[in-house]
Amino acid sequence: MTMAGELESCKALSGLLSGLAQKAFHGHPGITEDLLRSQLYPEVPPEEFRPFLAKMTGILKSIASADMDFNQLEAFLTAQTKKQGGITSDQAAVISKFWKSHKAKIRESLMNQSRWDSGLRGLSWRVDGKSQSRHSAQIHTPVAIMELEIGKNGQESEFLCLEFDEAKVNQVLKTLSEVEESISTLMQPA
Repeated sequence: MTMAGELESCKALSGLLSGLAQKAFHGHPGITEDLLRSQLYPEVPPEEFRPFLAKMTGILKSIASADMDFNQLEAFLTAQTKKQGGITSDQAAVISKFWKSHKAKIRESLMNQSRWDSGLRGLSWRVDGKSQSRHSAQIHTPVAIMELEIGKNGQESEFLCLEFDEAKVNQVLKTLSEVEESISTLMQPA
């Protein structure tokens, strides 16, 4: 098989894209250039495989970093097929099919990698009567109890429990109203 024919293979290209996604977006460092070439393109010499790998890596990273929808993807791939030294229409079809089936996983992986701190995983709340207090007059007054579940992906959650009396609930509601007004003001057309 010729170099061009070898690099045209849809099955091999699909495997290559999967390998590149595993390495670039899902953190599998064991996927190397040599592994991809020996498993998917064993007949292609390394000096010819390397530029092809770089081109496919660049295309995949461009698509993922722009989080392209399917219209953007088609326009991008069409431009790549018209470009000197670009891709073939068969390769564009394989890339398009790959992106359509892997977009959500790649996007989720990129989102998880871009988070530095913990995120809110869950929130529950209830209104209860206070059962203990230093002052007997405060017993049986209503309190809002809020439980926040906080954590990073792959790590165990931490729980934060907050208790609000009526004055604190009103203060939080007032602050939320101010935030809502600010957002509404910023969203008004200029």
